[in-house]
Amino acid sequence: MTDQHQTSREPIGTTTSNRRLVIAIDGPSGSGKSSTARGVAERLGLAFLDTGAMYRAITWLALQEGLDLDDQAAVADLLAHASMDIDQDPRCPAIAINGVDVSEAIRAPEVSAAVSAIATNLNIRADLVARQKKLIAEAVDGIVAEGRDITTVVAPEADVRVLLVADPAARVARRHAELAEHQMDVDAVTDQVIRRDRDDSLVAEFESAAPGVHVVDSTFLSLEEVIETICAFVPVQGLGDRRDRRG
Repeated sequence: MTDQHQTSREPIGTTTSNRRLVIAIDGPSGSGKSSTARGVAERLGLAFLDTGAMYRAITWLALQEGLDLDDQAAVADLLAHASMDIDQDPRCPAIAINGVDVSEAIRAPEVSAAVSAIATNLNIRADLVARQKKLIAEAVDGIVAEGRDITTVVAPEADVRVLLVADPAARVARRHAELAEHQMDVDAVTDQVIRRDRDDSLVAEFESAAPGVHVVDSTFLSLEEVIETICAFVPVQGLGDRRDRRG
């Protein structure tokens, strides 16, 4: 994997003016950002960037190194000397840090419980935002990036900007289902979802839409319906000769 990974997809993410198509998706925990962004990217033949995975990767590394996550300077220094390799194919996204594939490990409950301490570290955010901007700029076929503050900080000039929201109960239920294999109780999942949003809202804007950002409520929509809704926001001139790449 490399952070400049190119898939075998044809370059169909360009507009008629030869400008790459960039779609930015923000939203709280459990709103369906990752599944939706992957679906949109696959539908339109674009790369996919899960920015949250980058925060989780450095969280995993800091835990492995036994660092005090409240020592913001030490964690920021760890990231400054770390390499991240990101496979941006929406069909099989993956992430490695310092050569270790952590795609599965970063979803562990202990990482989820600790990631807020990393995500609220302003030095960490500055480093990762710079990396994210670079990845977006290098996505020659266009890209769908999701996370928090993507529509306002990372890619404020994106062709399509979306805030994906959902009722808190629905978000907790979704996250609980995702973590079924870890046998976490609902209270623990609720704490992760609600507390993570509360903590991250101190340093990132993802609870209200900035001007020009579409709001999509996924509470009562299927994944396919959410994907269709977001794809409909793409300017006609940005569609070019795109076709469904799912087959």
